[in-house]
Amino acid sequence: MSDIHQAFESVDIRIGRVIGAELNPKARTPAFKMTLDFGELGTRTCSGQYPAVYQAEQIIGKQVVCAMNLGSRRIAGFESQVLMLGAPDADCHAVFLTTERDVPLGARVF
Repeated sequence: MSDIHQAFESVDIRIGRVIGAELNPKARTPAFKMTLDFGELGTRTCSGQYPAVYQAEQIIGKQVVCAMNLGSRRIAGFESQVLMLGAPDADCHAVFLTTERDVPLGARVF
């Protein structure tokens, strides 16, 4: 197995569904406090700087791609347990990564 493959395999990337989202009033840069459902793996919380592109109600129900095993961080008074993956758009605003169609919650990305 190559070093690159081993490094990728060490990050536990899974699919979750956003089941709750609200603005975090304590965040210096606008961010959502989100709750994500990972099926049998349970729910996790996440902070994400997505308000420049999305309204909270637009992301509820969306499947998203998350790194699960990078540890928790306290962000603006909120515990973020997973890292929701995204990419910058042309204006450098965060756009979250999603699935092309629904897949089982908690599915591992490979």
